[in-house]
Amino acid sequence: MSNFIKNANWRYATKKFDTNKKVSNEDLETLKEAIQLSVSSYGLQPYKVIFVDNPELRAKIQPAAWGQSQIVDASQLVVFANITNFGEEQIDAYINNVVTTRGLSAEDLKGYADFMKSKITTLSEENRNTWTSKQTYIALTNLLNAAAELKIDVTPMEGFDPALVNEILGLEKMGLNASLLATIGYRHDEDATQNYAKVRKSKEELFINL
Repeated sequence: MSNFIKNANWRYATKKFDTNKKVSNEDLETLKEAIQLSVSSYGLQPYKVIFVDNPELRAKIQPAAWGQSQIVDASQLVVFANITNFGEEQIDAYINNVVTTRGLSAEDLKGYADFMKSKITTLSEENRNTWTSKQTYIALTNLLNAAAELKIDVTPMEGFDPALVNEILGLEKMGLNASLLATIGYRHDEDATQNYAKVRKSKEELFINL
């Protein structure tokens, strides 16, 4: 646990990446596995995670992300995209995955499937989209923590125009919406932000014991 706290103190939202340093394929696979293992409501993982490697696409996304340099300078750009209008089709796909993975029958899981459908499909489309969007933040946390363990920098980014990113990547056609961006790479020696003291609320202010 002491390493976790050290890593949490080490990481920060990198403002300037070293364009000459690239994350290895091995480390990228580790980060992808960390995202894959993230917890989610009902285990449904109602999102897709897009690694944008094409430099032309990244250059198009930069203006939609307030011109932030990390979009093009970081080793990798990741888009966390929530599934829109999540419903019975996706729940059935999850149940089929459980059947295959655990060697169960669909009949064994019918009660659980019906329960999920009763809780999810009865929500308005807007509320379902809000819910799936929130799930991407949990996956992002796994990425942040795994990257810090590897001493790889990750900058989570909410400062972008989702509609423009959706248009650039054609996400709406895939039933997706850009919920979060994250840039992955290595901090530049000239990034003064890395030397700033971490500012957080005191434990006395943050925590309430009842």
